[in-house]
Amino acid sequence: MAVEDRLFQALAWLRWVVLANMVVLNVYRYDNFQRPMLGMGLVGLLVVWTVLAGHWYAAPARRRWPLLSADLALAVVALLASPLVKGTGFNASVPGFWVMAALLAWAVHLRWQGGLVAAVVLAGTDLAVRQDVSQSVYGNVFLLLIGGPIVGFMAASLQQMATERDRAERAAAVAAERTRLARAVHDGVLQVLALVQRRGRELGGDGAELSRLAGEQEVVLRGLIRTQDAVDGSPSGVSGDSGTAERTADLAAELVRLDARPGVEVAVPAASVRLPEHVVSELVAAVGACLDNVQRHVPAPAEGGPARAWVLLEALADRVEVSVRDEGPGIPEGRLDEAVGEGRLGVSGSIRGRLEDLGGSAGLSTGSFGTEWELVLPR
Repeated sequence: MAVEDRLFQALAWLRWVVLANMVVLNVYRYDNFQRPMLGMGLVGLLVVWTVLAGHWYAAPARRRWPLLSADLALAVVALLASPLVKGTGFNASVPGFWVMAALLAWAVHLRWQGGLVAAVVLAGTDLAVRQDVSQSVYGNVFLLLIGGPIVGFMAASLQQMATERDRAERAAAVAAERTRLARAVHDGVLQVLALVQRRGRELGGDGAELSRLAGEQEVVLRGLIRTQDAVDGSPSGVSGDSGTAERTADLAAELVRLDARPGVEVAVPAASVRLPEHVVSELVAAVGACLDNVQRHVPAPAEGGPARAWVLLEALADRVEVSVRDEGPGIPEGRLDEAVGEGRLGVSGSIRGRLEDLGGSAGLSTGSFGTEWELVLPR
């Protein structure tokens, strides 16, 4: 409907253009009329109809067969009346190019089929009222016959493109929201289930049963997330409203809060690093996911205490870089691909996915020296 509204708005302006052309030509060729008063009356009728049609076509509810039929019928009547007011040997009809307004209305609303029907009716009427078919008459008829279907086909194509665009935007919004919820589940529910499963086995007794149940629920939840991934696909990106003023937050201050985690050391610049609030929230969550992996997979040092991790923030003119490093055994080759296949979102979603949605990147270096994430975000 939005596409059709825009096309009818353009057609309303076109009606005034072809109307002005018709009035000027008929006044200029006033001497060609055998019945001048009748001819000027016909011109006046077409002027009145142009005003009314522009108003009526503006309302979608009125774009029905009665209005379309009346529009086309008046164009046919104006062509049939041309020999009456100008004589049988006339050269140019009274409406001239004005008839194309009715043709285009049929094409826009009824697509190429309507454009073809209106073109055949107008072309047939124009040929029927003439004694001789000159080259210019043939050219006008030919343009009518190809113009109506082509405009109708283009109107249908524009409407289909708009429908597909709206469907794609809805699908992208659904996929983006699903990914956001999946990250929240991974950062919260799945982490708790994994902790309960691990600690339950250590406690034994009723804890072992609780561990088993937590493990089953973790498998079910990961399977659900993986199924949704297969159905929805991955969103290409998420953008916020550009028309509203965006709140900012200090990335350095938010990262310093992570220093409260056992074994984590955070180094940030002395000056604040202001970024949009949602960007800071997502970036800190990605760093938190890196630290969660350290806590889960890096063994405690020989001297005791929690696994160590270091977070470093660098604020450059064109970008910010956050590195998260540990001294664990590194990630075995192929483990990340295996985790994605199992529906685990720690790397693919909570880390890389977040940075990609923000327009940044997440680089990984791993080996016997440990693991280091390099989170880079353009400013």
